[in-house]
This record gives sequence, C-alpha cells and structure tokens, in this order.
Amino acid sequence: MPSLYSPRLVDRELDDLLRALPAIALEGPKGVGKTATAERRVRTVVRLDEPAKRQIAMADPALVLTEEPPVLLDEWQHVPPLWDAVRRAVDAGAAPGQFLLAGSAAPTTAPTHSGAGRIVSLRMRPLALAERDLGPTTVSLAALLAGTRPTVEGQTDVDLARYTHEILASGLPGLRALSGRTLRTQLDGYLARIVDRDFVEQGLAVRKPDALRRWMMAYAAATGTATSFEKIRRAANAGEEDAAARNTTTGYRDVLERLWILDPLPGWLPSRNPLARLAQAPRHHMADPALAARLLGVSEGALLRGDPAPFDSIRAACAPRDGTLLGQLFESLVTLSMRVYAQAAEARVHHLRTHDGRREVDLIVERDDRRIIAFEVKLSPLVDDRDVRHLHWLRAQLGDDMLDAAVITTGSHAYRRPDGIAVIPAALLTA
Repeated sequence: MPSLYSPRLVDRELDDLLRALPAIALEGPKGVGKTATAERRVRTVVRLDEPAKRQIAMADPALVLTEEPPVLLDEWQHVPPLWDAVRRAVDAGAAPGQFLLAGSAAPTTAPTHSGAGRIVSLRMRPLALAERDLGPTTVSLAALLAGTRPTVEGQTDVDLARYTHEILASGLPGLRALSGRTLRTQLDGYLARIVDRDFVEQGLAVRKPDALRRWMMAYAAATGTATSFEKIRRAANAGEEDAAARNTTTGYRDVLERLWILDPLPGWLPSRNPLARLAQAPRHHMADPALAARLLGVSEGALLRGDPAPFDSIRAACAPRDGTLLGQLFESLVTLSMRVYAQAAEARVHHLRTHDGRREVDLIVERDDRRIIAFEVKLSPLVDDRDVRHLHWLRAQLGDDMLDAAVITTGSHAYRRPDGIAVIPAALLTA
C-alpha cells in the first residue's frame, strides 16, 4: 500500500457505498488514482494486468473471488467474465464492501449482464482544484444547491499564472510531483501509449497512427466548444494525403470514450420548464486539460502571452467560440472540477446552448428534482453586466427552478453582486 495518499472527494462517497453495497466498480482513465484509492479499502489485490493472474482468472473467474475479502479486481476489463462472476456472488448474498472492481477501459467483450442493481459504478476523474492544496476553500457547491443563496465570501492568492500552471501540471496524481521536461515526457508517453497500445487492447488496430494523432489534436483544439465531429474530422484532415474517413474517426471517438480519455459535457434538456430550442450537442473536453494542452504543444508562457499555438490552424478550422486557447483550457479545468464537486453533491453537470447560438451558459448543475444552478466561466478577475446577461435571461425563463447563479473567475475575492449573482474565484469553490 502506498505510504502517501492525498485524500479525494470521492473517498467519502466510496466509503458510504461500501458500507451498504457488496460491489463497486471504479471507472476512469489510467493514472487517475483508482488503484491507490481502492487498495486502502481491501485485504486482497488481484492485478489482472499481470499475465499469470489474468490466465488464472480466465480459466476460472469464480476461483479469484474466493480470495480473502474485501477483494480488489484491478484492471478487471482484461477478464470480462469476472463481471458476471461478481454479479452472481452478489446474488448469492455477498456482504457489503466485498468487491471493488477498478477498470481503465470498458471491456471489449461486454458482460452478459449489465450488473444493474448488483454492481454500482463510481466515476473517478483527475484531481479537482479543491484537491490540489491551493489553499483554503470557502464556497461549497452543496450549500449553493440547498437553494438558500448563502453568503459567498473568501479570498485566494491563486492568480492567472497559477491557474495556467495547474492546467499544464495535470490532475493525474502520479504526475503532480513532476515539472518541466520530465512532466512533458510523461504526458507524451501517456498519449503515445493510447495510440500504440490501448487502441490495440480495445481491438482496433490503428493503420495510420499519424491520422489518429491529428484527430486527437483537432479534438483538443475544440476543447470547450460544441463543434461538430465532422468539423473536427475536416480540421484533422486538412492538407493531409492520408485523410481519415468518417467511419474511421467514429472508431477513434468510440475507443477514446471507452478509455475515459474523452469526457464530453452533455447539453441540458430541461424536463420541468418551458425552455425550447436547446441544442443537444456536447461540449468537448478531454479527461485532463493537460492532455489537450500537450497535444497542442503549448507552454505556460505562450498561453499567458497569447502567442500563436503550433496548431492554431486546426483550432481555427474547428470554429471555437470567441476567446483565447487559455480561456478554453481554463473552462475545461473548471468543468473538470465542477463535475467532481457535483458528483459528491449527487448532482449532474451539463451546458446550455440554444440552436441559434445566441444564448449559452457554460455549466448547469442540476439536482435530482431538476432545479439548477447556472455558472458562467470567465478568464478574468473582473465581472461586468455583460458577463451575466445570459444568467439573467435564464433566471427569467426558469423562475424558482433556478436556485442560484454565479460567475467563476480568476479573481481573488468571492462576493455577491447587487443583482444577487455570485462571483467565485475557481480556487475557492469545493464540494
């Protein structure tokens, strides 16, 4: 067991579930910390990325489950029959907290049963800002979701340069101690493994690795936008003789989603108010904005200066919204963090965009009763009336169904404007 462990917001959720449920599946990309989190809660670890263990499990999945409980089945997707074996053990009366399954990909061969009602899936994402030891957090998403419009206050020393550093530093726990060339090399290796090994393990041989890398660059350039996949495909193919066909890029997307590398943010479709003409296309995000930044070859200094990026032509072809690449990546960092906080608060995160593009709200956090908080994300310490116009429009449409509204900024102080809209520095928000 690792001697050092940084607590995660998902820890409390996991412990609550383990006290009542016999089997939990931790899902998320490689390096996100699933194994380290799970190992602290089990007596036996079965590492199924080891050929010998995998061979035994393939021969007799039920035999693996007789190990001393609680049991962690690490990288279980290498032996898909284990899922059904765990399901049967649950049906037979397994005790709470008996099995943890950790997987860095969906299995290539689907289990015969979904596991619904027997195995509960729990998503793990890279570290949110509140998990990165940036200082005290003073604004709780759960408190905002209570609907009482609580006082918003607090101060942070985290500035634009530090947010830019955090974008590039990665939220993968094993990379947090690295910097400079070492960090860049590790991120390059992470991306190379996806192309060279993970696609093969998912049953899709990549005949043109350069075409896949260009598609991933184009997707990274579309971060924070709802650009169509066809525009991403065309941007990746521009001027290239070995252009990827539409069905090929659909395969790219499917595999990257199964690997949890793509983490698109769905459009919001309200079910209890009269809003209509909303677009359903997702906003594009990678699991960690550091991966997008590395694919685009940008440095901290270049982002802060607004220098042209090596792949600005691809970014332009993907038709991003007005703004800088740093603004897109900051929004992605805030979106990652908000999804971690919302999961802890049993809420869901979406974005809102009308079909004509005239109205957009960056983040919609929705409670189980479908009431929401609306957030805009701004790469600035200052907020003016123009920045909140879509929030006021949405409040006029939803009335009491809109519990609160806020702008997430790079500023130093949290407060409420005279119109009631909260202004919250990203580093001060937590679950």
